[in-house]
Amino acid sequence: MTKQTILGRVTQLAKANINALLDQAEDPQKMLDQLIRDYTANIAEAEQAVAATIGNLRLMEQDHREDVDAAKEWGDKALAASRKADELRAAGSVAEADKFDNLAKVALGRQLQSEKEAKTAEPTIASQTVVVDKLKSGLEQMKSKLTELKAKRDELVARAKSAQAQNQMMDSVKNINVLDPTSELSRFEDKVRREEARAMGKQELAASSLDAQFEQLDSLGDSAEVEARLAALKTAS
Repeated sequence: MTKQTILGRVTQLAKANINALLDQAEDPQKMLDQLIRDYTANIAEAEQAVAATIGNLRLMEQDHREDVDAAKEWGDKALAASRKADELRAAGSVAEADKFDNLAKVALGRQLQSEKEAKTAEPTIASQTVVVDKLKSGLEQMKSKLTELKAKRDELVARAKSAQAQNQMMDSVKNINVLDPTSELSRFEDKVRREEARAMGKQELAASSLDAQFEQLDSLGDSAEVEARLAALKTAS
């Protein structure tokens, strides 16, 4: 996996503009849920890629340390062989001295090879260290974005539930006259007044009938009085 591929995968969603995505979404809650799933999956995948990259870097560092240690070890062996050769040559054992000088040359050759390998690996280790640092930073950005997404998702759900509750309340309230809550009472009051008026009409009719009866009785009384007075006149004559 190349450096560009790994970095692209790590930073793909970390650079996303969440607010812009929400503005374009028909259903922000569903989109956030999907983004959270995508983020979680991408983070898991990116973590595996970063772990593999870190592992490769650690292997290169280990090999580099081994080359450095080997170069020092071969240098020590070359020094020891050279000193032994000097001692033998001083003692007159030229053939043995040459043998140890040859061993020293072999050790120096191994030392040179180990140093070259260590030096060759150093630029790669340095560049891979930069890559690993960027990968770690990218992962932290992704995790931060995931936290932000979850917070926005929770806020959105809470707001949606609140809006739904308000809409339900308004739907219930609109079944009555919000502008005049006493309209129903007014209609009932009109009905009661009509009933009261009808009762008053009946009472008035009843009273009129009673007055007529008393007037008739008074009329009968006058007739009786006239008859009585007539009788009295006749008696007097």
